[in-house]
Parts: sequence; structure tokens; C-alpha cells
Amino acid sequence: MQTFVLVVHIILAVLMIVLILVQHGKGADAGASFGGGGAATVFGASGSANFLTRLTAILTALFFVTSLSLAVFAKKQTSDAYGLKTVQTAPQPIAPLQPNSGETSPTTPK
Repeated sequence: MQTFVLVVHIILAVLMIVLILVQHGKGADAGASFGGGGAATVFGASGSANFLTRLTAILTALFFVTSLSLAVFAKKQTSDAYGLKTVQTAPQPIAPLQPNSGETSPTTPK
């Protein structure tokens, strides 16, 4: 689920960048009023600005939701990693066996 949200988040970021770069700035409106040919576009003279602005706002809202979702996923992973549920005690080291002083080991000569 986290991978899916991350992929959607990246796609939304790229789409937002493209849409923001395609939109005209405030200074472009003055040039269009002196015969820039803005009325001959697909969306009309002001239709593209409204459409692109609304689409950018929708993508921004979705980007915000995916950002919050990824933050919740990261918080859950962090709390799971440092929570008391996952704390394990280290096993006690086992001391090597020492042969008794009265017994001889099979490898030592008599």
C-alpha cells in the first residue's frame, strides 16, 4: 500500500510541475489583450486558465492527501521499530565447557 501511495505521489508531483509550467503568468494577460490570438484556443479566451487552475488545485489537494498518507505510514514504521512490542532481550552468552580437573579429555595424553 505504501509503495502504491508513493508512486501516485510522484506521478502527482510530476503532473503538477508540468501544469504549473504550462500556465501563463499574470504578465502574459497584457500581451494577449493586444491581439495575441487567445480567443482561438481550444478552451476559449479565458477557458484554459480556469480549466488549468482547477486541475492544478485538484492535483494539489491529491498531493496533500498522499503526503499526509506517507507521513502516517512513516510514523507507523517508526513507532513499530522503536516500540516496546519489538524489544527483545539479548540471549545470554554460553560459557565454553571446561573439562573437570579430575577427568582427562580424550585428546590429552596420559
